Amino acid sequence: MTLFAKVIGKVQGVYFRAYTQEVARKLGLTGMVRNLPDGSVEVIAVGNEETIDELIRLLKRGSPGSNVTNVEIKKEKSDLAFDDFRIVY
Repeated sequence: MTLFAKVIGKVQGVYFRAYTQEVARKLGLTGMVRNLPDGSVEVIAVGNEETIDELIRLLKRGSPGSNVTNVEIKKEKSDLAFDDFRIVY
């Protein structure tokens, strides 16, 4: 299962990408997280549906200091493969 998420709110400059990387790695997910020019954060994560759903829950909660107002979610089966979960700059 692959998650494509756009996290909206106060999510840049508040440790959100590092938080996402940390929780995704603890869940055993692979993928990437990066800031987008519009101030949101994009997350792509690959794993089983249960761990993807847990990541979604944690994305909605956000990192300390963040204020998540919305998470746009798309889940689908895909052939995307990542070696790790990385922050993309």
